[in-house]
Amino acid sequence: MADKWLTFKQWPELILERLADAGVARVILNRPDKRNCLNEALVAAWFEALDIVRADRDIKVMITKGAGICFSSGLDLHFLRKVSEEPRDWDRPTPTVQIAEALRVFPRIVIAQVHGYCLGGALGVMNCHDLVFAADDAQLGMPEILRGSFGQLVTSTLVHGGIPLKKVALMQLVGRNISGAEADRWGVISQALPAAELEATVTGIAREIAARHLAPLEHAKITVQMGRDLSVSQAIQLDQLVGARLRRAMDPTAHVESYLKSQKGGPNLEYKRPDV
Repeated sequence: MADKWLTFKQWPELILERLADAGVARVILNRPDKRNCLNEALVAAWFEALDIVRADRDIKVMITKGAGICFSSGLDLHFLRKVSEEPRDWDRPTPTVQIAEALRVFPRIVIAQVHGYCLGGALGVMNCHDLVFAADDAQLGMPEILRGSFGQLVTSTLVHGGIPLKKVALMQLVGRNISGAEADRWGVISQALPAAELEATVTGIAREIAARHLAPLEHAKITVQMGRDLSVSQAIQLDQLVGARLRRAMDPTAHVESYLKSQKGGPNLEYKRPDV
């Protein structure tokens, strides 16, 4: 049976969809004639879409993809020039940084589905998703050095993503793109897939995650996104605090008997708690 996506809301620069029979939403960057480069209107629509999803507790997963031939070619340079020319204190983040941070802490699981080009600022935004699946022939890169910048957002998110510094420097200083397959080997993304299998695989994984209880999904995200900036000792303490918070939302040890029964004979990913 084919997946049925329903339009939730549409802006000129962005489309918000919902999978008909699952708790999955999808944001489509919709400037295909401009290779989905990020401008002020697109980012503003993206924030609106996040608010819509946030208000619906039945939605547990959100996918981001690009319309047309690529994910995104990065920032619209006319938009970047406008932002750069406006009076702005250094401590006030640009709209692109704001959307990246919003995705990093958004209380749902966010998945980037990358095909074609994912460059510059779009790569930084991609890095702030919880999971990233890319076509093995996708092209990820940092062209900023070529135009006189250094890759704000993307540099910091790559370094703090655990990528070896020499690999980050290779991408940043040389300016060559890496393929989705290379990005998988480097650890930049979750998994590379044949382009023909990308959308079906991402949708299937989103369905699987959305079949779980929302509370542990949210708390798992908290431990990853906050814990990676802490020492190991602090991260363990964070786990304990988040575990206590989770127990106020649900009982993680409830239904243990039904779970153990379902796992006899080997791992069974089809198991669902009765309270989901």
